[in-house]
Amino acid sequence: MDSVNVNVIAAPAVAGALVLSGRFRRPLSFDLDQLRRYESVVATPFDLRCYTTNRFIRSVEPYRGVRLTTLITEAGLPDSVPGEFKRTVFVAVGHDGYVVTFSWHELFNTPVGENVMVAYECGGRALDAEEGAPILFSGSDILPAPRHVKRLARIEAHVLASLA
Repeated sequence: MDSVNVNVIAAPAVAGALVLSGRFRRPLSFDLDQLRRYESVVATPFDLRCYTTNRFIRSVEPYRGVRLTTLITEAGLPDSVPGEFKRTVFVAVGHDGYVVTFSWHELFNTPVGENVMVAYECGGRALDAEEGAPILFSGSDILPAPRHVKRLARIEAHVLASLA
């Protein structure tokens, strides 16, 4: 059996900080105060439920944060090959190793991307690292729990190889 080659970029995990690494033109790092300086969006309140059992976990008040697409645009995407950026996959990694993914098309070419945020506030109250900030939240998912990442440590950009 062949082993799977996993290419995880080991950016340092600092509580309350977010690192954008991998195939960005300008790898960046943000602390919570820097995230608060961007234009913010507010999510709709929701019930957090387990994906496998649909068990109610808790109600979550509205998050406030910056769109993930805003941060990705700031870091810039590869453009040395025409259309290369459209093959980019973004891997969001929490401090605990929890991983979720998004594609460029999903974030920039569907309504989903308008509702994916890096949150720093909940219910009008600022969050800190001990409360899980920054938090990645995908507000358009049918069940938000699978792509709800507390203590978000990094976003890695990987460009898939062309199959042509």
